[in-house]
Amino acid sequence: MEVIASIGALRERLGAERQVVFVPTMGNLHPGHLELMRIARARGGCAVASVFVNRLQFAPHEDFDRYPRTFDTDCKALAACGIDVVFAPNEAEIYPEPQTYHVEPPPLGSQLEGEFRPGFFRGVATVVLKLFNIVGPRVAVFGKKDYQQLMIVRGMVRQLGLAIEIVAGETARAEDGLALSSRNAYLSAAERAEAPRLQRTLQGLRLRLVAGGRNFGELEAECARTLAGNGWSVDYVAVRKQSDLQPPGPADRNLVILAAARLGATRLIDNLEVSI
Repeated sequence: MEVIASIGALRERLGAERQVVFVPTMGNLHPGHLELMRIARARGGCAVASVFVNRLQFAPHEDFDRYPRTFDTDCKALAACGIDVVFAPNEAEIYPEPQTYHVEPPPLGSQLEGEFRPGFFRGVATVVLKLFNIVGPRVAVFGKKDYQQLMIVRGMVRQLGLAIEIVAGETARAEDGLALSSRNAYLSAAERAEAPRLQRTLQGLRLRLVAGGRNFGELEAECARTLAGNGWSVDYVAVRKQSDLQPPGPADRNLVILAAARLGATRLIDNLEVSI
């Protein structure tokens, strides 16, 4: 496995490859990331992973400086997964001058996550497009845990006419149902024991929807009250259409439940697809 830090060296290394399959990450890899790597490896061609903590997607009060950075451990895991190239630029390599050109997301980017993290999807879309231009993949793999992000990246690729297939990997979970996330490391022991309640709450809402529940606002509010009653600070619990993440109507059958809530100082997100 090769570790490359410069854009020029990466382009030289990948220039002769017929197919590049790409997995962008911010490092601090967990088994969910590694499953995305295995998906990439199975597609054939040259498997490339990036490790870059993108300042543009963090608000000033968020955890950019303390975001876990475990590069040596990450590289060992990536090598074990059969990744061919790791692109590990520093900030000056990606942003050699202030980034004054940005990708402005559609209205979806200011809803759900975008409402509570203004500018987040602008930063994500900008760095993802930049990485796509640097790496030149034919295929890119993203996880479903960041469901709204996946939708926005797919829309960007479609509307900008990029010749990239976006492949979605299922959310990896601990045995107790907690979605794996780099930020889970922030949880105290007591918070970690409570954290699976988020997925259990979504599973309970799924059962209500399958049983015919259609008062979406009331069901969402009930779930938010359940979480709040157990010490969570809830940003949202939302039932949306899988196709565009807009509120569903009575006839919509392919839905997704999305939620974001804080447990102590740690903000967790999760989702659950529902077909009824």
